[in-house]
Amino acid sequence: MLRGICVLAFVMAAGTIGYMLIEGWSAYEAMYMTVITIATVGFTELHPLSETGRIFTMVLIFGGVGGAAYTLSAIMEYVLEGHVGGMLWRRQMENKITHLHNHFILCGYGRVGQEIANTFKAEKVKFVVIEREPELTNKAQENGHLYIQGNATDDEVLRRAGVEKAHGLVAALGSDIDNTYITLSAHRFQPNLLIVARASSTNAESKLKQAGANRVVLPQRSGGRRMAMLSLRPAVADFIETVAMSRGQELLLEDINVADNSPLVQLTTDQAEEYTHGARIVAIRQASGNLLVKPSAETPIQAGDQLVIMGTPKQLQALEALGQSSQR
Repeated sequence: MLRGICVLAFVMAAGTIGYMLIEGWSAYEAMYMTVITIATVGFTELHPLSETGRIFTMVLIFGGVGGAAYTLSAIMEYVLEGHVGGMLWRRQMENKITHLHNHFILCGYGRVGQEIANTFKAEKVKFVVIEREPELTNKAQENGHLYIQGNATDDEVLRRAGVEKAHGLVAALGSDIDNTYITLSAHRFQPNLLIVARASSTNAESKLKQAGANRVVLPQRSGGRRMAMLSLRPAVADFIETVAMSRGQELLLEDINVADNSPLVQLTTDQAEEYTHGARIVAIRQASGNLLVKPSAETPIQAGDQLVIMGTPKQLQALEALGQSSQR
């Protein structure tokens, strides 16, 4: 389309200058004559044309009509190919990203990133993808995800993704160096940001934690452990996967942050389970970071604790009415 506009602009300029030089007309008169000639509307000439002027007009008609036709076809092609619709869609998407709050930023939409995005979508979590490869951003668009095409190691790209008001960030790129750099940048923007990073070695794991990552995942290690568990204790592995990862099931695991004004504060786990409508507290990560697995009935619950609760979707939803704030 740009080429067609340039062709038309060249014809307009050539026609205007030609009439000014040949006929001695003003710029306004020459431009007016050029427009009515190219448009072939048949208006009366402003002034009688000289012999040279008539020859120039015939040349301008052939060149101008061809240029106008080329430009029109280019514009139609641009519209029909969806460029205009694509621009409107991208503008709407950017507006949605601007208004995101308490969301997740997913850096990388490769095989690992796509699995994370599918889980986020199933959990109805607000998130935006950052990916620099066009074919992967196209796939993110096809899957209905909000995305930014760019390099996640760029501070400006992180700002566009709303890192300063996000709840968490997942660095899922295949490069340990890139994931470390992203972690450093994100932690600098927001020290309290929840950061989960992918690593390919134990050496990278320690560096990512030093950079500010709250959790570091080694896909080879977690995959190997899962395969071993499926080999040694298949029933246990199936139960854990069903409860922890399969939404819409009868039994789910959820983690709940205990707010300062929650009615659960200062209650024992035994007393607190009366508020959970039958759901069970299976673990407590205390505000100090200590993890209590299978806490005793007399264990007190404090503000800032994180409860791991197992129950039905209805039971877990009931916890929201108790002033809790979930990880989402």
